[in-house]
This record gives sequence, structure tokens and C-alpha cells, in this order.
Amino acid sequence: MIALLNLPLNQTWNLETFFPGGSESPAFAAHLKELQASIAAFQEQVRNTPSPQQAEDTASLVKLIELFQHNLKYIHEADSFVGCLLADNQKDKKAPVLSGQVKSLFAEHLSSLTHFDQVLTGIPDDVWSALLQKEPFKAIAFPLHERRALAQEKLPPEQEALINDLAVDGYHGWGDLYNTTVGQFRMPVEVDGEQVELSAGQAFNKLHTENREERLNLFEKWEQAWTDKEEYCAEALNHLAGFRLQVYKYRGWKNIHKEPLAINRMEEKTLNVMWDVIDRNKDIFVAYLNRKAKLLGVDKLAWVDVDAPLGDSSKKISYDEGATLIVDQFKRFSPKLAAFSEEAFEKRWIEAEDRAGKRPGGFCTSFPIAGETRIFMTYGGTLNNVSTLAHELGHGYHQHVMTDMPALAQEYAMNVAETASTFAEMIVADAVVKSATTDEERIILLEDKIQRAIAFFMNIHARFIFETNFYEARSQGLVSVERLNELMVDAQKLAYKDALSSYHPHFWAAKLHFYATDVPFYNFPYTFGYLFSAGIYARAVQEGAAFEEKYISLLRDTGSMNVEELAQKHLGVDLTEPDFWQSAVDMAAQDVKQFMELTEAKVQV
Repeated sequence: MIALLNLPLNQTWNLETFFPGGSESPAFAAHLKELQASIAAFQEQVRNTPSPQQAEDTASLVKLIELFQHNLKYIHEADSFVGCLLADNQKDKKAPVLSGQVKSLFAEHLSSLTHFDQVLTGIPDDVWSALLQKEPFKAIAFPLHERRALAQEKLPPEQEALINDLAVDGYHGWGDLYNTTVGQFRMPVEVDGEQVELSAGQAFNKLHTENREERLNLFEKWEQAWTDKEEYCAEALNHLAGFRLQVYKYRGWKNIHKEPLAINRMEEKTLNVMWDVIDRNKDIFVAYLNRKAKLLGVDKLAWVDVDAPLGDSSKKISYDEGATLIVDQFKRFSPKLAAFSEEAFEKRWIEAEDRAGKRPGGFCTSFPIAGETRIFMTYGGTLNNVSTLAHELGHGYHQHVMTDMPALAQEYAMNVAETASTFAEMIVADAVVKSATTDEERIILLEDKIQRAIAFFMNIHARFIFETNFYEARSQGLVSVERLNELMVDAQKLAYKDALSSYHPHFWAAKLHFYATDVPFYNFPYTFGYLFSAGIYARAVQEGAAFEEKYISLLRDTGSMNVEELAQKHLGVDLTEPDFWQSAVDMAAQDVKQFMELTEAKVQV
């Protein structure tokens, strides 16, 4: 039985349980020192471990893999901690220094893995097949085989190690520059008669105000603020892409999507079929955008109108109310998911306070040694904030059900990570719409739900188109700010079927996902996760409480097979064919049809 939430809830997270003292923590300094020694031990051990030539001769390899997984957890713990420090307080001068230390250690770790991969590739195929059939290799057979196969497509170990070492001050350094630039972002606005400067996160939240004139004015200032930073952002983006393209060139990788597809354990055919089905079904979503424009009293929606609220959105949902709503709705589907979420709220695993100095956006990060997660966001009391909170709790639960598994088996891809989070969102969104007592309330809630489909089908599509075209342009040389703006607007027009009256030229500068050095093409996995979770949600509604354990089994398999195998095993569907994707898009289209019916009378002359 789940206890009631202990209200009121604290909106700041507790990081002291990991390493007391924040960026000055002696415990964290000791953690980094121990990690450095452990990486050095692995480097020494891997050089002295021969490739087994017989399936029985694996004692040295077993020890090597144990140390590999130990280091993986220690790196993840350190990276999560500094990530939290950086997000929590962008004025913390020590946090970027610690982040640099962790990146350097991670680069050393990656360099040593090039030699580990050499050990794997040196094992004869028949011995390798036999080895994967027995423990401890069997439990991590998929990620090990994946490493071995990818290693055979890369450069020699010494060259790959050099790339990783140079990436610290090159590739990752440009990502750090962008984060520093965002940390200095300030947008001047007037609040209650006083002039104040907002951080990027605070400013972005203000863009969703109900007053259209205010919204347009704020968006103009938002664009101008990014214009002021455009040269820094363009410099970072160009050099990030340039580094990546050079690495691909020397590896002989000609397809810019090769690495992100491999990272997401996904076939290119699956990606293409997904986008093709979405594109063929956009007419009904364009009709929704046109209907929303009429409801707002304009001919066409501006970019900043797409996410604008309909009706009276002045009522705020307090953090405590949002938490209670989420737990109550999770409970109807899964007592275990609800219990996890309640623990996260009450043990202060969530940083939600609306204050200056925080970075924009939201994330969930795990601490594998402690067996806990932490969630970061800025809660402003909107329904969208509640959705974000549910989304990040879905991420946390995904990690929670895998905590007892080997470290390598916990390394799931981003696209299936987004499945758990988006599924959690759907539980809350669907329940909220069904609980509406009037048509007016239902329209507002339904529209909020549809906005997510628009984001995944159009906004994310625009990001994917932009990034694909940008890399093509970057392969010919540096891309100017003016050209970046053109590429961005062209992609938005294509993705939105030119249904808008204005666009967001500097979106490439404002969206931190383009600057993520650990995940190239940080876009299409969101859309995959949204549609995949729609299929899972449909199955959950159909099977009721009996589906909970099946859902947990699916999540636990996410680090042990590619997405096509995952879908076939747990849902019985073929992701390389359009049928599944069409059925998932149809679910979102049903919401639009209901919205169109409810609003028909409101636009009749």
C-alpha cells in the first residue's frame, strides 16, 4: 500500500547523500582519485590480457570485464554529480573544472577500451560464440558482441585512443564553450513594473504566456538575445561538427547517420519508415494548427503561438498538486511506478525550484553506485511542467528497474530511454483529459496533449532535417550564421508544411541538443520513443494490471537487444514495416479529430 505524499514537498534536491560539500567535496575528490587509479589499473591489465584462443581460457578476460564495469559505474557516478552541479548553479566556478577532470578521466577510459576492443577482436569467431553462451559473458553478451562488431569498423586502437585524447580539449571543449555561453545568457524583461534579467531557462518558460502581444514581444527579445550570442554558438557548432566529420572520414564512414543509428541500436530502414509514415499523415496535424490559429484569432500561427495555451490558463498547478496528480495516475497503471515516484518526491531526488542561475531544460541522471536517480527541471506551475515531471520520472523508473543488472546490460540507447519517459507522460495526459468535466476544460487539456504530437512530428522533424542538411553543408566548409539561420527556417517550413506565419531562425543556437558531444543527432530518438511508447500504452490499456510485469521485462531488455528485436519480442511487431508506425500515429490523430469536433462550433461564422 502506497502512503500519501508527505506535503508540502521540498523543491530542491539533495546531492549531499552522494558527495557532501558540493563542488568542494573532499569525498568527490577522493572518488576521482580512486577512479583515476582504477582506470590506470585497467590500462595495465588490458595490455597484459591475451585474447582467449579457447572457450575455457577466460579467467583473465573475466577479471578485465569486472574492472571495466566497475570503472563504468564510477565514471557514471562522477559524471552525474558534476552534471547536477553545473545545472544547479551556473555561477559555480569550480563545477566546470570538475567537469573537465571527469571528461579527461572518461577520455582515458575510452582510450583504454580501444585496447579492450583489440582483445575482443583477437578472439576466434568459434571461440567467441562459445564464450557468449556461458556466464558471466551470457548476461552481457549483446553489448560485448556489439563492441566487438563496431571495433572491427574503427581505426587501429592507437589511433582511436588518440582521437579520444584530442577530443577532451577539442570536441568536448567546444561543447563546454556552448554551455558557458548559455550560462551567461540574460534576457531583459519587465516584471511587475521592474526591469529584470532572466536566465535561459526562466526566459523560455515566459514564452508560453497566454497574452499574445506579450508572447510576440518576448519572442522578439528571445531571438535578439540569441542573436547577441550567435557568433559564439556558430563557432562551437561548426567545430563540433568538423571534429565529428573528420573522425568519420578517417574511419571510412560516409553516412552521417551511421553513428547515431548504431548508438540507438536501430536500422536505417526503421528510421526512414518512421519519418515517411509521419510525413504522409501530417495533413490532419496541419488542420489542427489552422484550427488553433482561428481560435486565437489569427490567419496563421506564428512560431511562438504553436505552444501557446488555449483558454484560461491563469490557474497554476502547484508543485504539490502536480506531484499528487502524477502519483495518483501512475498508481492506476503500476503501483511500482507510483511507489518509485513517491520515493523520488519525498527523498528530494528532484530539483524543481524556479530560481535564477539554473540552466534551461530538464533531465534525469542516475547514480549507479548509490542506486538512486536525480531529476532536474524548473517548475513554473504549468500543465507542461507537470508533463515534464512525469517524463523525467519515467526515465528514473527505467533506471530503477535495471539497478540490479550488470553495468554493461544497463547501457540502453536513447530512443528506448525516451520510450519509458514518454510512456509516463501518456499515462498522466490521458487520465487528465478523461477527467475533464466540461468541453472547455477538455479542449484545453486535449490541446496540451496534442502539442506533444506536434513537437515529435514537426519540431523534432525540423531538428532532424536541419542537422542532416547542416552536416552536408559543413562537409564543404564552415557554415556562416546567416546560412545556419536559413537552414533552420527551411527545415522548419518543411517539417511544418509551411503552416506557420513566422519561424525561429536561431533555434539552432537556443537548442542545447545540437551541442551534445556524447549523443550525435539528439532528435529522432524522441520521436521514436513517443511512437513506440504509444504502442506500449495501447497494449497496457488493453491488458490492464497484468501488463505491469511485461512492461518491466521490456525495460530490462532495453540494454540487451536492438530495437527491432525488442519490439518483436515484447510487442510482436516489425518496426521496418509501416503498420506499427501508422497505428501509433493514428492514436495521436484521434486526439486531433476529437479536438476538431469540440472546437467546430467555435469557428463557425
